[in-house]
Amino acid sequence: MGAVLQRDAERTRRALLDAAATALRTLGPSVSLDVVALQAGVSKGGLLHHFRSKDELFAGLAGEWMARFDAAVQTHLDPADAEPGRLCRAHIRAAFDDTVTGDDQLWSDPAVLAALLAVPEVLRRARESGVRWRIELSADGLHPDRVLLISRVLDGMWMTELLEGRADLDERHRTRDILLGLTRDTGPMIAAE
Repeated sequence: MGAVLQRDAERTRRALLDAAATALRTLGPSVSLDVVALQAGVSKGGLLHHFRSKDELFAGLAGEWMARFDAAVQTHLDPADAEPGRLCRAHIRAAFDDTVTGDDQLWSDPAVLAALLAVPEVLRRARESGVRWRIELSADGLHPDRVLLISRVLDGMWMTELLEGRADLDERHRTRDILLGLTRDTGPMIAAE
């Protein structure tokens, strides 16, 4: 019986997060909890059982997106690749994987993103995830300058696409391939003077 209740709770939580994402995309960040509950087919009390506030619901959405990206990096790890930079290459591939980043309008809408990042818990989780990734990528066997450059280019690509729209496929592939190429050498980018 307990397993059934757990599955129902997980299913309800999933329905609420899906409804919140849809409502945010269509109605914007001012969407009410009443609308989210209605779209999820759950009472407002049921929603509040899982998420005590809109900020908590938004933090749940952010946590889910970050977990999805983390899982995508794991799927892009090449089991045959034992060379330094292995995790960095998987991270790059995940960042350019359209099944992870492609049609997710929730995270590519500047107004929605600004509203989400205005929630302290969302911002805290985003910063925590960034720090964790910097630590993990720095321990991947590449020179720190390579990791820094790759990380900043990925951040810049994401910000450019957020503000200007999606880059064309050729540009995305070229950028990905350049970054992957930077992981093939482990030394410094510039010779010491």
